[in-house]
Amino acid sequence: MEKREVVRLALEGQKPPYVPWHYSFTVEVEDALLRRYGSRQAMDEGIQNHFVGLGSDIGFFEDLGDDHFRDVFGVVWDRRVDKDIGVVVATTLKEPTLSGYSFPDPADARFFQDIPELLARYPDRWRVFRLGFSLYERAWTLRGMENLMADFLENPEFVRDLFDAICDYNLAQVDEALKYDIDAVYFGDDWGMQTGLQMGPALWREFVKPVLQRMYGRVKDAGKKVMIHSCGKVDELFDDLVGIGLDCFNPFQPEVMDVFALLKRYRGRLAFHGGLSTQRTLPYGSRTDVRNETERLLAAGRDGGFILSPAHSVEDDVPLENVLEFITVALEQKGAPKGSTGGS
Repeated sequence: MEKREVVRLALEGQKPPYVPWHYSFTVEVEDALLRRYGSRQAMDEGIQNHFVGLGSDIGFFEDLGDDHFRDVFGVVWDRRVDKDIGVVVATTLKEPTLSGYSFPDPADARFFQDIPELLARYPDRWRVFRLGFSLYERAWTLRGMENLMADFLENPEFVRDLFDAICDYNLAQVDEALKYDIDAVYFGDDWGMQTGLQMGPALWREFVKPVLQRMYGRVKDAGKKVMIHSCGKVDELFDDLVGIGLDCFNPFQPEVMDVFALLKRYRGRLAFHGGLSTQRTLPYGSRTDVRNETERLLAAGRDGGFILSPAHSVEDDVPLENVLEFITVALEQKGAPKGSTGGS
């Protein structure tokens, strides 16, 4: 059975032949793995990831020098420390109005030009078009987080206009992506902290949820799966999200939610991607700790509804031997693709 079908079974809460996985790594960890495996091809063949990511999570960056970049929305990012995303240092909407601001072209060819090549390179993988910073995060990068938080209360009509404009942009990009043989759209939008929602459930339901319903609906109407990434403790929203069409939630952080109880509770209604602790076990645990936690997660996911992964892109505070350990444990499953940890 090809990986694409294994992922589909898992997402639909059916029992797959083995628990599928998909991992991501920060620049530093990926570089260490590339040195370990010797080449990109060897790393791909060794790890045997199950997704192929299409599109661009955040938007293309214009290099301004000194590790500062401008995205397609005009926001400037400092990437001197965080090489993967960075920190916003210049927003574009200084006042609570869209007057004078023009959104970028959602059909910009750069978002789509590598899709045919990637589908040809990874024909058996689950095909995921990615829309990072897809609503609330895009809004605060444009406006500034403190300003947006105040706008929820002081300028609610502006927030609705801004969210609707972001939604229109996303829907146009989704429509373009649906011209290709994709399986899912993966929306990224962090709403949570370690203790709960950044804006609270009432504001989320008033401002965010109706717009999500529009976006998710377009994907569902096309017969594709809806997947999201939202960090933090947001499990109080799972029933809302299932109600508007969500199929799979990531990163599923064990530090802030009971991943094993939630797997049982939602199996058949909502699948999860993540679960392996990146705040405790991976950086601070032994290889045995990593093996034990990975095996426990795989056992819980054997009946479906689960895709194994660290709960976020693996950071450079994780020892390489711990990274190689969870890779090894997943590959050891009966029926799993043959891979390796590379090197000697």
